[in-house]
Amino acid sequence: MPKKMDPQLRSDALQNRERILQVAIAELTRSVDVPLSAIAKKAGVGQATFYRNFPSRDALVWEVYRYEMAQVADLAEQLLQTSPPQQALREWMDRLAQYAMTKAGLADALRQASSAPECSEESRYAPVIGAAQRLLQANEKAGTIRPGVTTDDFFLAIAGIWQIDSKGDWQPRLKRLMDLVMDGLRAGAPARAS
Repeated sequence: MPKKMDPQLRSDALQNRERILQVAIAELTRSVDVPLSAIAKKAGVGQATFYRNFPSRDALVWEVYRYEMAQVADLAEQLLQTSPPQQALREWMDRLAQYAMTKAGLADALRQASSAPECSEESRYAPVIGAAQRLLQANEKAGTIRPGVTTDDFFLAIAGIWQIDSKGDWQPRLKRLMDLVMDGLRAGAPARAS
């Protein structure tokens, strides 16, 4: 989840932080070595404002990661409220996979960032794991996937998305892989048997 902000921060301070994050997402995706001064300049903030929000490269990288993961996780709830569980799961899988493919540069930045205590394995992935859990439970309850699929099962099944070359024509291959995973989840589903 994105870091909780001090509710007393001025609106312009919040806007500055948001602009920095948006620019950082784009720039770190393009190049892991982008200078922080370039991010500050493109965000239209001074160095002091930048470092007040993000005292180090690692702090920025991990906040970008948390911010992006929160967006992916929040989408699960939106989809469950507006679509049938099976459709919500598939759309969310596509969004997660697209995120993985388009943020390959950000993955390099994450690998280079030091492992700060606040960025433990559990805290890094908790929002997305929780979102997957809610989607899987909704589908199991609806009978649209086989019973007993765990989040570990799910993430191991989609792990192939991180093996696809993000520089090539990845979209058709990604769709095929997600179709295969979805077919596997549906195999043995109670709703299919009836």
